[in-house]
Amino acid sequence: MATGDTAHRLACSGVADIAWRAPWLEPWRTPGQAAARRVQEGLAVHRALQMAPAAPVRLVPQSALPVGMAYEQFIFDTGAVPTRDNLHDFFNGLVWLQFPQAKRRLNQLQAQAIAAHGVGPVRGPLRDALTLFDENGALLDAPAPLWQALVARDWQRLFIGLRPLWRQARLVLFGHALLEKLVFARKSVTAHVYCAPIAMKSEANLDAWLARALQPAHLSRKPFAPLPVLGVPGWWPENERVCFYDDPLVFRGPRALL
Repeated sequence: MATGDTAHRLACSGVADIAWRAPWLEPWRTPGQAAARRVQEGLAVHRALQMAPAAPVRLVPQSALPVGMAYEQFIFDTGAVPTRDNLHDFFNGLVWLQFPQAKRRLNQLQAQAIAAHGVGPVRGPLRDALTLFDENGALLDAPAPLWQALVARDWQRLFIGLRPLWRQARLVLFGHALLEKLVFARKSVTAHVYCAPIAMKSEANLDAWLARALQPAHLSRKPFAPLPVLGVPGWWPENERVCFYDDPLVFRGPRALL
């Protein structure tokens, strides 16, 4: 069990600041609140998460990772996820609990790339895409006009002209770094969104689909669209004002062709 001092440091570093009623945390609320409560009561993060009913993954303390061994390779070889006592790894473990198949697939692809090319100072396009999605990804199930406007970065159409269509859409955040950033939400927080052309009726349904969809050739092309998540209708009170979207530093236009 973590000491009282450790639990206090964890609480100060953000676990106690998670606003579980935030709309983007709806899929994570039930397991997340229970785990956060256990952390604040004194448990280390890996133990607090591991206590989830029928936990589909084995979380271990960071000290279990041998010095000099690649993190992804260790997970692939042992099936265990090294977990530090911080907010970043709290969310990583939470995503492992909710999306075990997709997380295993990401790890498998990372381990295969490491085996083929080594760790190296440069990841390469596939590992870059895997890391980007793992850290900052989100999944959008939405009517085609919304996706088209998002890809085009036509923010006025996406968030104002097509605003009623958002009632038919569902955005699920996947990246643990993304979830961490939103604990102290700011307008510029941007997800890299992957199109989920299925009805996302449950996380289990979505997990199985995503594990199959994560294919190297497709991922290497980085098929993600940037989305400032606080622009999503209903996710942030300030976006009820049209001028919220008149910020070119956040809602950037398409990149100019060279």
